[in-house]
Amino acid sequence: MNLSASPNVATLKIVGGRLLDGQGVDAENAALLIRDGRIAAVGEAARQAKADGTINAEGCVISPGFVDLHCNLREPGNGQKGSIASETRAAAHGGFTSVCTSPETSPVNDSGAVTHLIRDVAACRSPIRVLPVGALTRGLEGDLLSDMAGLASAGCVAVGNGSRGVRNARTLRRCMAYAKTFGLTVILNPENAALAADGYAHDGLVASRLGLLGIPEVAETTAVMEMILLAEETGVRLHLGQISSARSVEMLADARRRGIAVSADVAMHQLAFTEDALAGFDSRFHVRPPLRSEQDRLALIAGVREGVIDAIVSQHQPHDTAAKQAPLAATEPGLSTVESVLSLGLELVNRKELSLAELIRGLTGGPASVIGRSASLGEGELADLCMFDPADQWIPAHDSIVSTGRHTPVSDRPLPGVVRMTLVGGSIAWGSEPQ
Repeated sequence: MNLSASPNVATLKIVGGRLLDGQGVDAENAALLIRDGRIAAVGEAARQAKADGTINAEGCVISPGFVDLHCNLREPGNGQKGSIASETRAAAHGGFTSVCTSPETSPVNDSGAVTHLIRDVAACRSPIRVLPVGALTRGLEGDLLSDMAGLASAGCVAVGNGSRGVRNARTLRRCMAYAKTFGLTVILNPENAALAADGYAHDGLVASRLGLLGIPEVAETTAVMEMILLAEETGVRLHLGQISSARSVEMLADARRRGIAVSADVAMHQLAFTEDALAGFDSRFHVRPPLRSEQDRLALIAGVREGVIDAIVSQHQPHDTAAKQAPLAATEPGLSTVESVLSLGLELVNRKELSLAELIRGLTGGPASVIGRSASLGEGELADLCMFDPADQWIPAHDSIVSTGRHTPVSDRPLPGVVRMTLVGGSIAWGSEPQ
């Protein structure tokens, strides 16, 4: 496969396959015409049109490109953990056409200058769209408000405080009110730092049996309630990132019934794994928030299925090998996931826990709506597309992983779903040249 963006033809036709956007479009043996980076025609009109190149998508699903609301690209920062070039290529391999990059960079993305740096590097080195999320507070320290006006004008799609949170509720209230004046969505990972303390696993049966320090569910739910109440008062658009418990889903649903402008996402590994993954002290599964119980996992899946949870994210956090080769408590949290999100989702589909349309909605239209964008297969839409074969398999291994981070949640066993091609604005970000 050609890993670089192709010069690409002006008019491209995709024939065969199944069009599916998770929002009503579902057509077998369809045709799609792309002209000047946008979808020009769908169906018979596309089939009859002339094109400079044609792609045979027989056996494949063609969906909008996946949108990731939480992806660590590690640049600017520690180059040994990854870069914009390496991690966006990995994202394209996984079918993603847009990724929101975390403000946890070095230096922190708390000014327009850093945002411009990220966008300039991405314009030169990324085959996909990189959407910066700015820091809510200066240096992500949770004390002083960042320059949100500068961040917004520089192109940040939202503001947040990454995994560090804002410990002082008064400061958080001021941040929300300030973000509201600029029409910015605030993305927060709900965790009460005092209750989480030094924990690194779910405070449940596995942690008790293995002697691990636990993070109780209430460390998340108290933060969820506080954030929802502050969002209700300030009127800011709130997005809860990577919720992990059944109770959080209930609270989110209740807030929506009361008309509060709140959305949420869940990491794919929270839908696929539970606390049992830590049974062998496997440091890959040291993640934050921690993997919780089977009851929580099923509630999160139900939240996605019912639309209470808007988006499925990768929560991609590439690390160098040394960061994961230590006793469990001393390792750094995070999984390298952006290339396996689709495959883990298809395993849920194969087990009938999600439908394919629900999975696609959680990867496309749902996350796009959070940042005020669209992701559909309608005429006039940007030709950001993913073409994947759900019946084919691949094996995550050293020679098949593109990311610098090799600590994938599943390795050396077959996974369903192979991304044949990723198109960004009609240009090939991953895949083979049209014939």
